[in-house]
Amino acid sequence: MRKSIRNILLSSAAMLLPMMGAAQTEVTTYTPGVTAEGITYFLPRTEFVIRVTATVIHYTPGDFRPYAERYLRLNDIPREAYDSWQIDNVSIYSIGTPDENKVFSVKLRQKTSAPLVSLTHDGILLSINAEEKDNNVVPAAPAPVKTSTKLNPRDYMTQEILAAGSVSKMAELTAAEIYDIRESRSSLAKGEADNMPKDGEQLKLMMNGLDTQEKALLQLFKGSLTTETRTFDFAYTPTEDKQDILFRFSRKLGPVEADNLAGEPVYISVKDKHTVPAPQPVDKKKKEVDDVRYIVPSDAEVKVFSSATTYATGTYPVAQFGNIEHLGPELFNKRMETQVHFSPVTGNVSKLNLPQP
Repeated sequence: MRKSIRNILLSSAAMLLPMMGAAQTEVTTYTPGVTAEGITYFLPRTEFVIRVTATVIHYTPGDFRPYAERYLRLNDIPREAYDSWQIDNVSIYSIGTPDENKVFSVKLRQKTSAPLVSLTHDGILLSINAEEKDNNVVPAAPAPVKTSTKLNPRDYMTQEILAAGSVSKMAELTAAEIYDIRESRSSLAKGEADNMPKDGEQLKLMMNGLDTQEKALLQLFKGSLTTETRTFDFAYTPTEDKQDILFRFSRKLGPVEADNLAGEPVYISVKDKHTVPAPQPVDKKKKEVDDVRYIVPSDAEVKVFSSATTYATGTYPVAQFGNIEHLGPELFNKRMETQVHFSPVTGNVSKLNLPQP
């Protein structure tokens, strides 16, 4: 993740030289081995991180499962352990990654006043003449949450059950104990028990104790369930209006990668809404202005869905669908202390402080 910014004093060398007339900050397209000494920065490419929150139910058969129908008339008890997954929530986050096709260099010149440039950890332009915190991160994924209904049945077995010589006999005695528990609970509910509680609170405690005993012993026949909630992140960088398989989802395996055919496809579609005009043709005879570049992004509709369900939708600005623009060559001369903040996700100007010269 992007954890910090780098603050580079571009004019530290210039401070040792005589003050000269106003000059422009020169920014050129970066060419390795050719570009003059300076600070190189990237404009961003917008990437989407799709966070899937899913819950899995682990089923474990009980030791007495083969005797469930014989002694308790319980049918359709699963024979084998299994996992069952479901998707609970899908969230869409956008972050910026360096676009290697949009790299520029700020030349170190002694007659300009663009003294402070802030970059992200991986070189995306954050601000000029201002401190800027790098928030180009996705929130940390929560830790898995596990819950279990499993009790230890041996804590509720009678001495006779524990001393039985075979599994079949233990199952028979356990079933008999379950019926006794149910009879005791029924007597308490009807007020016919030999030792009735003195008040409602004591009755509630006794009923809860019987419920727990029955639940623990029934697990030996019906099995036990453990649930676990996890998060999965899938990254996607759009390049055009397109629909792709983002990941696949299996009831047995949960979210899996797009090339794992064990699951059903979950798609992502990104459609450019063309909220900025198309760029004008470049006049190759006209020299390009050497100034700070930024991006005016275009909005795009993002949708995550399967054949049966739409999980998430939203409209997000996308850098690569927008246009590169120029801030102007006069903003950072000696008479201007312009402060500019940029979005590391879209490359757009998020804040501009333009004091009087």
